[in-house]
Amino acid sequence: MRSRLRFISLFSLLALPLLAQPGQPAPAQPTLNMIDPNLKPKLPAALQGVGIDQRLNEQVPLNLHFRDEAGRSLQLGSFFHGKPVLLALVYYRCPMLCTQILSGVVSSLKAVSFDPGRDFEVVSVSFDPKDTPETAGEKKMNYLRRYGRPNTANGFHFLTGDEANIKALTDAVGFHYKYDPITQQFAHASGIMILTPEGRLSRYFYGVDYSPRDVRLGLVEASANKIGTPVDAALLFCFHYDPATGKYGAFAMNLLRVAGGIFALICGAFLLVALRRDSRTTRRGRQQSAAAFTPELR
Repeated sequence: MRSRLRFISLFSLLALPLLAQPGQPAPAQPTLNMIDPNLKPKLPAALQGVGIDQRLNEQVPLNLHFRDEAGRSLQLGSFFHGKPVLLALVYYRCPMLCTQILSGVVSSLKAVSFDPGRDFEVVSVSFDPKDTPETAGEKKMNYLRRYGRPNTANGFHFLTGDEANIKALTDAVGFHYKYDPITQQFAHASGIMILTPEGRLSRYFYGVDYSPRDVRLGLVEASANKIGTPVDAALLFCFHYDPATGKYGAFAMNLLRVAGGIFALICGAFLLVALRRDSRTTRRGRQQSAAAFTPELR
């Protein structure tokens, strides 16, 4: 009976196109090749070529010159003093996105116990050659107030520079932007980078909200564990950086190793307790047996 019903159902499906009225097309059947899966949506002209290409482990040119918020001309390498560097590429007259990037940095760092200037450096570089040390100084004071740790002022550096030095830095880190003469604004992506004390690109974090855990682990890793605690080292054993997402995720194999180690310790502890208890019981039983068969002295 069931095989007959399956045959009727199959016959009905095959006969549907034949039952269509003359002059009318048969019902359209879905196809898998109607849209090219490799076809990417075309970006507006203002956004073409804008983005961030990761340059992990590549060296940033430290001989580039920029001006700090006090107007002093300094080499980029002067901010690398044996400590990791958090780098933010923004422009200080940006109406919205750059403010969100810097706000995200401050919000994340407020939840991290490391102090700028002592454990790492924060370097913000404007990619707008029209920005001045005065505007950089205003931005620095604004975000220092938000950060709420006035003793860390020497760990924040807001830089400006000419087009040649800016271009050399942005190309080195894979940061691509475009100026729109109509709006007189820059189209750019959002993200920050962590560099090693030697000036090599270690980590990229995308967006405007940066996980304090990820930022902390990124700084610890970039410092080669020179900052941080044993807990950070343990977390880095279980969490690995994923370049595709720009985040730290759980590493399943190491988590299983840790779980297996904990399980083995628990089993070992239970076994040790059981053996000791059994040993005491056996010894007590022998003593009682010996006492029962010992003749009383008269």
